[in-house]
Amino acid sequence: MIKRAIIAVLVLLTCGTKAQELNKQDVKNEVMRILDSINKAKLPDTKSGGGIEEHWYDRISLRGYAQIRYNGLFSTNDKVSCDQCDKSWGTTSTAPDAKANNGLFIRRARLVFSGQVHPNVFFYFQPDFASSPSSGIQNFVQIRDLYFDLSFDKKREYRLRVGQSKIPYGFENMQSSSQRLTLDRADGINSSIANERDLGMFFYWAPAEIRERFAMLVKDGYKGSGDFGVFAFGVYNGQIANKIDGNRDLNVVARVTYPFVIGNQIIEPGIQAYTGKWAFTGEISSGVTVNDPQYIKDQRIGATFVLYPKPFGIQTEYNFGTGPRYNTVTKNVDVTDLNGGYVLLNYKWDIKKQHIYPFAKFQYYDGGKKYEKDARSYLVRDYQIGVEWQPIKAFELVAEYVIADRTFEDSALPVNRQQGNLLRLQAQFNF
Repeated sequence: MIKRAIIAVLVLLTCGTKAQELNKQDVKNEVMRILDSINKAKLPDTKSGGGIEEHWYDRISLRGYAQIRYNGLFSTNDKVSCDQCDKSWGTTSTAPDAKANNGLFIRRARLVFSGQVHPNVFFYFQPDFASSPSSGIQNFVQIRDLYFDLSFDKKREYRLRVGQSKIPYGFENMQSSSQRLTLDRADGINSSIANERDLGMFFYWAPAEIRERFAMLVKDGYKGSGDFGVFAFGVYNGQIANKIDGNRDLNVVARVTYPFVIGNQIIEPGIQAYTGKWAFTGEISSGVTVNDPQYIKDQRIGATFVLYPKPFGIQTEYNFGTGPRYNTVTKNVDVTDLNGGYVLLNYKWDIKKQHIYPFAKFQYYDGGKKYEKDARSYLVRDYQIGVEWQPIKAFELVAEYVIADRTFEDSALPVNRQQGNLLRLQAQFNF
């Protein structure tokens, strides 16, 4: 563009010397016009940084996923349910002939806004448009994550996370529901923190090389947990997400994990623990007594081992602790020991760009669930056998057959052991 303009000027000047009838003022005006156009053309290159001006929205990305489930196939006992897992699975009705409403159900509908808005500040915002309150009316919007990472170095190996986010306890709890093979997290680990999230402050550290490895284990389809640091330490309210703190006692949590490369395999052992006081804020029924309901001891320690599927994988976790649990004999909520975990076997089968993941899982849990009615008492022995099929990146289909043996008891259901089988289906759309 500039070269053409200069040539045009030279041609005009040459013509001006040969043609006396050409007015010199006209030539001068034409030269000034061309020079002005050259300056205007160069303006974008004169911005700071030597390029086109960057806008705030250029630093923000948007993605999301949605899950639609159907739990109504081949159910042998509608009273087998898991309120923590999926409110469309089974029923907790006390009626002797109660039937479940196992219709189509939107389990999750999430958008993720995230971005490095400053070299040292990263933000992450994830609302869920399919939250399911106990009222039975579905698809409420609720904040799942809203946090900021403040890094202290150029490689972002040291960072402080502030806001509502996942509590660094357990591999499966950290693993996104868009990545997990089984439709629900195991009771033994997930009973620690409902929805896996709370409001807090957490310090994370991981070498840049390991942060890249964490990202690869998710991006390349190995069902990783994401980047929650090699070392994590922090404090949080201890009341689960989207609830006001019930006391002034902050919970403390710590986690250490490391993905080792051994030949062609990657293994990730880990250990985690938390301690704090749980506060009941309406979960207790009339007639049920609790000693010091605002400060119930709540402590756990757990271990993790993951062999990533290359192509065969193993994922297992177990934890022990102390927490509140309903006593069916005394009708009290006592502080008792608890323990539970799971073993997951899986296989990654690649057919061109398609991925198939057969899996089998056994889980066990003996303890209470503090955030359910009367700190509901549980004894769980479940088997899940299934397969996930990813024909394209934007679509996944999961079929999971459940063989369940679940005892869950509270003041309304003091004797309640339910056994049964069913086939569960889920379609997931990624965008």
